[in-house]
Amino acid sequence: MDYEKSAAFLKALGHPARLKMAEGIAQYGCHVSKIVDKMGLPQSTVSQHLAALRSAGVVTFEKKGVRACYRLADERVLKIIRILGEMG
Repeated sequence: MDYEKSAAFLKALGHPARLKMAEGIAQYGCHVSKIVDKMGLPQSTVSQHLAALRSAGVVTFEKKGVRACYRLADERVLKIIRILGEMG
């Protein structure tokens, strides 16, 4: 196991806003504007969180014209979200 990479992955999900974003992306696949609307956070804040998630390999994005569409890059995120949901 690559402990450094695994720790960075978990650290990226360790912020409540990023965890919520990952869950929303898993359910809906999102454009930044949709995430901004759902989260009620400034676009710059959402972009910073998405950059952290991308850097850790949690999400990927694809440009579609002027919009970027985010998707989960790793199925482990779904497992982590399910486990955390079971904890309450």
